[in-house]
Amino acid sequence: MPAQEFEPWFRLLAVPGMTRPMARRLLRALGSPQAVLGASASQWSAAAGPAAAQTLSTPDPLANARLQLALDWLAGHPDRHVLNLGDGQYPQPLLHCGDPPLMLFLEGRVELLQRPSVAVVGSRQATPQGLAHARHFASVLSDAGVTVVSGLATGIDGAAHEGALEGAGSTLAVIGTGPDIVYPRRHGGLWRRIAQDGLVLSEHAPGTPALAPHFPHRNRIIAGLTQGTLVVEATLKSGSLITARLAMEGGREVFAVPGSIQSAQSRGCHELIRQGAQLVESALEILESLGLPASPTDATAVPAAAAVSDGPDEPDARTPQGRLLRAMGHDPVSLDTLVGRTGDAASALGARLLELELRGLVARLPGGRFQRQQAS
Repeated sequence: MPAQEFEPWFRLLAVPGMTRPMARRLLRALGSPQAVLGASASQWSAAAGPAAAQTLSTPDPLANARLQLALDWLAGHPDRHVLNLGDGQYPQPLLHCGDPPLMLFLEGRVELLQRPSVAVVGSRQATPQGLAHARHFASVLSDAGVTVVSGLATGIDGAAHEGALEGAGSTLAVIGTGPDIVYPRRHGGLWRRIAQDGLVLSEHAPGTPALAPHFPHRNRIIAGLTQGTLVVEATLKSGSLITARLAMEGGREVFAVPGSIQSAQSRGCHELIRQGAQLVESALEILESLGLPASPTDATAVPAAAAVSDGPDEPDARTPQGRLLRAMGHDPVSLDTLVGRTGDAASALGARLLELELRGLVARLPGGRFQRQQAS
């Protein structure tokens, strides 16, 4: 966007208290940001109501500083871009969602906005199996030329971005902060890789911190950008279900990976399946459903890290460690449950679990639970 167009757009949208519906009404009535900023209080009130007139009439002492921060972020960086709602490069699928962003701040490969895309989302407190599934699905989709879209959160989102970067395609991260702020901090390295090899997208101006209301709003962009949304793991209160609901309301496909009926992380996916989401066990099913060509990768292969079986490195079933693995099954389980299943003392089981964890055969999960893993 040329500088002479960027400034009025930015000044309008950065006004404290300016909401997206308010800005849309003003633009629809007055035609352009320049016209809105040059209008009178009575015109503002007639176009969008007294609240809009009050908002625009209130001086913003930080307006120039906000603008300069955005200009500094853009200056000298050819891989950084800003798109407004009327720009020819603005992604068409996003235009058709109920509440499209009026301005997008981008860093990376803008051409990814024009490629087929699928969202891969899920729980922040993912199980090891869930992380392996997310990474595998994303890698296969990426190899098929699909842009994998997610929200850069911990858990499933991060695994999906990692898997997509391993494939021949790439990934797009929709963030809930300004484009210059890394959140969560632990994903700093991943953020930089996406900015270089994929695309980072935000509707928030540079300098905008991580605020709780921004993240549900981010979900509508994830759903609106993509042809379909895959939920890998989710509790019944997961934000991923918001993304899936918005995708359904927008007429997009929703896919869900089933899991154990004992796992809270599977209940959200099972609820989506009850509501009409497509149960999927492979990325090939997603590609076929969306009418996209399959990749050279074996899209039907189960992720090795998630397929648990009796391998050559596992202890003999007759040993205490082997009996413990059989008692664990393949779902997350607590120490108290294992005591009940085996009849062994908690102290003895704790020692065996630690040994198996050090051997990579058991993973320790949040909440004092454990899950069996395949030997590497």
